[in-house]
Amino acid sequence: MRGPHKEAALADLRVLLVRGLRAALRGRTGGVEPSVEDFVQEALLKILDNLDSFRGESRFTVWAQKICVRTAFAEMRRSRWRDVSLEDVINRQGEGAVARSDPLTDPERATTKSIMLADFRRFMDEDLTEKQRVALRAALGGMPLEAIADRMGTNRNALYKLLYDARKRLKRRMEAERLSAEDVLGAFA
Repeated sequence: MRGPHKEAALADLRVLLVRGLRAALRGRTGGVEPSVEDFVQEALLKILDNLDSFRGESRFTVWAQKICVRTAFAEMRRSRWRDVSLEDVINRQGEGAVARSDPLTDPERATTKSIMLADFRRFMDEDLTEKQRVALRAALGGMPLEAIADRMGTNRNALYKLLYDARKRLKRRMEAERLSAEDVLGAFA
């Protein structure tokens, strides 16, 4: 489709996407309304770039709306972490990491959690490279992988490999210390 028909179809799709995205974001705080037009514009570009991937398993508008909502949520997630440094996430991670159970009502469980966390931190310090420690602590702090990769000057695939290797090292260390996954998970259940 070319010319005026294409422009009219894109204008109609834009109206539909704006309406649908506003409905999807309704009730969200953080002033996302001014960004709706930007999200829709970015989504339209993705939709046009990926038209050949539309398989017809749903209506085209449903497929397009799904891309639009995913684009908006991904951008909102990215913007939430835009001005947060790795150091902030790592430093903040230590706050409140231990106690979810009340040590007065269950002192044994609180002590077990503290010991497990201390062991885990020691394993990280002794067995992981500096890059692996930073990446893992940031990921455990809730930072999205895209943001971690960006801050570390790498790409998402390299970060996946770095985290995979870190998890393998930690697993080997836990096995050497005779700690099973069930023991660890049981302490935090």
